[in-house]
Amino acid sequence: MGLRVSVSPVQTAFYIILVFMGILGNATVVGVIGKSVFLERGRGRNSDIIIINMALSSLLVSVMRNTLLIISDLGLELYSSKEWCQLLMGVWVWLRSVNVWSTLFLSAFHLQTLRRVAPTIGNLGGLQGPPLSLLLGLGLIWILNYIYSIPAHMFSTNGDANSTETLMLVSSTTRPLLGCVWNFPTIFSGLAYATTSMVIHETIPIILMAFTNLGSLYTLYTHGRRRSSEPDAPVIKRVPAERRAAKVILALIMLFIVSWGTSIISVNYFNYNRGSTAEFLLVISRFANIIFIALSPVVLAVGHRRLRSFLKSMLTH
Repeated sequence: MGLRVSVSPVQTAFYIILVFMGILGNATVVGVIGKSVFLERGRGRNSDIIIINMALSSLLVSVMRNTLLIISDLGLELYSSKEWCQLLMGVWVWLRSVNVWSTLFLSAFHLQTLRRVAPTIGNLGGLQGPPLSLLLGLGLIWILNYIYSIPAHMFSTNGDANSTETLMLVSSTTRPLLGCVWNFPTIFSGLAYATTSMVIHETIPIILMAFTNLGSLYTLYTHGRRRSSEPDAPVIKRVPAERRAAKVILALIMLFIVSWGTSIISVNYFNYNRGSTAEFLLVISRFANIIFIALSPVVLAVGHRRLRSFLKSMLTH
C-alpha cells in the first residue's frame, strides 16, 4: 500500500534552509547575470544565457513545488481538485525535466566552445555571432520536455488524506502533494513509464554530462600543451580563462550527478524492491532532489566574475 514517511523537525528545518537558499541563490543568478546580458554585448554572453536558463528552471522548481512541500511538512494539509492536480503534476514534471537538460546543455555548449576556439585563429570570429542556434536549442528543451510531461496531465488525479507513496518518478515527485497522486491504469503501465523515464530522461543525461566534461578536460589539456610551442597565439592565451570556466562547470556537473544519481538510486530501489530500508531511502531522495538547486548558485558565485563582484559589493555595504 505504500509508505507515508514521518518528517522530524530537524529535517524540516534543514529542508526549509535548502529551499530558501535555492530561491535566493537562483534569483540572484538570474538577476545579476541577466542584467549583464541585456546591458552588454561582450564575449561570454552565450554561456551566460545558458546559465540564466538553468537558474531560472531551478528557481521555478523551488517556487512552484518546493515551497509547497514546506507547507506540507509544517502540517498544513491542502487538497486540490482533479483538474488542478493534472495541471500541477504536468508543470512539476515539465520544470524538473527542463532543469535536467538545461544542465546538460551548459556542459555540451562549453565543450563545443572549446573545440571551436581550438587550434586556428580564424574561428574566433564565430564567438561574436548572434546566438540563433543557442536560442533554438533552449527553445527545444522547453518544448520537448513539455511533450514529455503530457502523461503527467493524463495519469494523475487527486487522492485523499490516506494517499501514500506507491510509485515515484524522479523527474516529478517523491511524495504526494496537495493530494495529487499518480493514477496509471495498471501497475505494469506505471512501472513501464517510470522505467522509460529513468532510462531516457534521468540516466542518459547523466552519462552524457560525464562524457562532455571528460571531453572538455581533455581539450583543455591538449590546448595547454600548445602553450610552450605557441606562446603568442591568441587562442592559447584564452586557455587559463577557459580552464577556470571548465572547473566551475565540472563542479556543477559533479554536484548534479551526485544529487541526481542519489535520487535515482533511492527512488528506483523504492519502486522495484521496497524492503526495510525503503523509508530511509525516501528521506535521502527528498534531500537529494534539492541539493543541486540549493548549492549550484554557490558554485557559480565562486567561479563567475560578475556574481563575485555583486556579492562582494553586498557584503562591503
